[in-house]
Amino acid sequence: MNDETNPLSGIVNPAVPTLHFAMRFSSTPRGARLARRLAGQRLDAWGIPYDCDAHHCLTLIVAELAANAVRHGRVPGRDFHLSLTSAVAWDATTVRIEVTDTRTERVPVVVGAVTEVRDSGRGLLLVEHLAHRWDWHPRANGPGKTVWAEYVLPTKG
Repeated sequence: MNDETNPLSGIVNPAVPTLHFAMRFSSTPRGARLARRLAGQRLDAWGIPYDCDAHHCLTLIVAELAANAVRHGRVPGRDFHLSLTSAVAWDATTVRIEVTDTRTERVPVVVGAVTEVRDSGRGLLLVEHLAHRWDWHPRANGPGKTVWAEYVLPTKG
């Protein structure tokens, strides 16, 4: 499922144009990789080029949230949903990333400082460091949760 909104349609306030991309992915490592790659392509199409710090931060946030949805939010036979929204205000552009899975009982928790050497457990710590804001809420229409993060890009000029 692909949902792409024309930047001029559905704008309530013309001073705040928005772009939107949403898609469902299989709850597999391959689905998480595809979500990261498609998010990167969409960000580039929106004017956030591949070789800038903002693009790297945003794709890393998508990668971590998608990987968590696959690893901790997976319910067999259920997909996860990725949504990207870019809203441009007079002084900044905010990109909001939302990843929704169908597992209710496993909620995101940031572990404090990681002192031991291990291969996993740092994803939300990275998201907390890179995003300007992040949180989670129960899924609106059914079981599960949505984890979201917002990244603010200063406008040029």
